[in-house]
Amino acid sequence: MESLSLSLSSTTTTLSPHPSLPLLKPFSSLPTISLKPTRSARAFRSIGSNKSSVRASAVTEAEMEHQRRVVEEWDVMGMLLRERIVFIGSEIDDFVADAVVSKLLLLDSQDSRKDIRLFINSTGGSLSATMAIFDVINLVRSDVSTIALGIAASTAALILGGGTKGKRFSMPSSRIMIHQPFGGISGPVASVERQAKELFNNKKMVVRIISAFSGRSIGQVEKDIKRDYYMSPVEGIEYGIIDGIIDRDNIIPLMPVPDSVISTQATGRPGYGKKFFVPEIPDDEIY
Repeated sequence: MESLSLSLSSTTTTLSPHPSLPLLKPFSSLPTISLKPTRSARAFRSIGSNKSSVRASAVTEAEMEHQRRVVEEWDVMGMLLRERIVFIGSEIDDFVADAVVSKLLLLDSQDSRKDIRLFINSTGGSLSATMAIFDVINLVRSDVSTIALGIAASTAALILGGGTKGKRFSMPSSRIMIHQPFGGISGPVASVERQAKELFNNKKMVVRIISAFSGRSIGQVEKDIKRDYYMSPVEGIEYGIIDGIIDRDNIIPLMPVPDSVISTQATGRPGYGKKFFVPEIPDDEIY
């Protein structure tokens, strides 16, 4: 039986293997393993590379364009954008404002003679972001038809009323709400004073905008927005924020109700005292 010898610091220790264990062969007697690829592996690799090159060459630009169009067709928002429809369906912040503004500018550059339909279902949000959308609506050459869905509250009501007059609509079950801007003040006394001044300026701007597109007086708007002022679509038409209600394929137009009706008797106009119930019809027009 062979024995295994280990040399440790010039001392030789002889270890006898266990009878049940096989003897280990020296490393020199082990078979050599070649790591070079065989002929079949090289052939398989070349076939795979040829297939990939064939596939790459087969995908032409026309096919890539076709695939891109298929993907766009499944993109609902992309399809609506091609129909010149833009949505605001969340809280209005800078990200939403950038997306809406870019779409409005794109559609206006494509064809300024066609209307843009802006659907609004939002509870409002940032006043600065809302003003960006509001200004671009008035900037573009295309008429922007605003349509309220669900709710158009707070700053979203400003966008709703800021559309092209005669093309501001609402769905029958929508709600509209206006109120004064919100804001918090903190910091040093000098900063608090400036922030308070800015809040008052924002309120004046909102009052002026609502008064401009609704036809209401500044005093009436200031009184109405002290608290949350909710309106139905009919009340929104009477207030002057929208121009009609969409009911299936029909649009129900109504005229805004003025703040107050001036009596014709107090105007001192000529003709006061006429018999209003007697029509003045020339004799030659009576059949």
